[in-house]
Amino acid sequence: MQTQKLSTLEKVGFGAGDMALNVVISSMMLIITFFYTDIYGLRTADLAALFVAVKVVGAIADLIMGQITDGVLTRWGRYRPWLLLLAVPYGLSVFLVFSTPDWNYDAKLVWAYSTYILMTLMTAGVGIPYISLISGLTSDPQERLSANGYRLFFAKIGAFMVTIIVPVLASWWDGANPAAGYQAAMAVMAAMGVGLFLFCFFTTTERVVHKVEKQPLMEQVRVLLKNDQWLILCGVCVTGTIGYVIRGSVAIYYAKYYLHGDTATVSAFLSTGVAAAILAMVVSTWTTKFYCKVKLFRYTQLMVAVLSVMIYVLVKPGDIVLAFVLYFVLSLVVDLHAPVFWSAIAETIDYGQVKTGKRVSGFAFGGISVCQKAGMAIAGGMVGILLNYFEYQPNQEQSALALQGIALMLSVIPGVFHFLMGALMFKYRISDSYYDTVKKDMRTHGYVAT
Repeated sequence: MQTQKLSTLEKVGFGAGDMALNVVISSMMLIITFFYTDIYGLRTADLAALFVAVKVVGAIADLIMGQITDGVLTRWGRYRPWLLLLAVPYGLSVFLVFSTPDWNYDAKLVWAYSTYILMTLMTAGVGIPYISLISGLTSDPQERLSANGYRLFFAKIGAFMVTIIVPVLASWWDGANPAAGYQAAMAVMAAMGVGLFLFCFFTTTERVVHKVEKQPLMEQVRVLLKNDQWLILCGVCVTGTIGYVIRGSVAIYYAKYYLHGDTATVSAFLSTGVAAAILAMVVSTWTTKFYCKVKLFRYTQLMVAVLSVMIYVLVKPGDIVLAFVLYFVLSLVVDLHAPVFWSAIAETIDYGQVKTGKRVSGFAFGGISVCQKAGMAIAGGMVGILLNYFEYQPNQEQSALALQGIALMLSVIPGVFHFLMGALMFKYRISDSYYDTVKKDMRTHGYVAT
């Protein structure tokens, strides 16, 4: 089995796909909670129920899409065709979520459920094939790591654009009607997402064709449950996603209410976190050339827990400069693991095939996405419940209890989950040298065709 080198254009094209996907992911993490409470007008209790229900639907959709991708192979490959077919429906669904009809509360709640579920289904339709695509581009672990570095760099660029474009354009286009402004701003992001998915389709090539035997659903579940390294990544994904989503969801509240920031300050605070995450992609790719990627994963997440406590203890209401500095450092450290994680999924699938003699690919990627959805559901529910518990009131001065709650939700609470994430990685053992033996075994058993 020869290693396959990817051109810079192909890596950029692959990265463009995650940039398109981050139109949703970043909006869901950074904007949607604030949009639903302060712009759309949902009650925090209804918000918690909405987030949980939608993510359950999303988890089921991910599993189904994983099954579909395993069973369909076209002349364009196994994964890329879905990016072409579903790009436009995906963009339209994003636009609808951020449309605010002038209806009564109950009708608006139904609209919120309907549009959010539609967007979740479309995101599964493009998201599962996309995150699976790396296994078809190359079998070289360093090339996968490099491609995922590009992917996550462009993902953060997409998130950066969301943090700047959406709040600023929403205010610029229709300051007197924020709902119309958000709709227009997200229309721009949705159109961008469509174009980026098409660019990804036309610039990438699936050159590695894995032999996937048709297996009953429960048989695939049994095979995956024997894959101890994949199960560790599942736990890592759930805990990490909870931390990410809680922190990301409350960041806009933190900047607006805890730091007493205006629209420009809020946008700058969100952008600071994303800018640090962009830098993290570069630093991580460079660091893993000479330092063990697994150790990097472990220790950075433990550091996040320490930094989270520092932010809570040191930053007081209105301390803008210190908040920006510490939030930048935290956001840099927390994302150093990201290229490692997304490369590791494909490696655990190969490991599982060698261990069990059976390959479960689409369901494995779908399962990781389910774990991500589970983390989002738990975090979304927690955000709604915690905002309600701390007596948050939209669009007004917050009580001391609410401010303390917002500070905890940005720092200590997500920090606990990142600590758990780092601790779990001490059970993960597929380093580059270990994976070399996995590849040799795959070649010996004829599990791969190139």
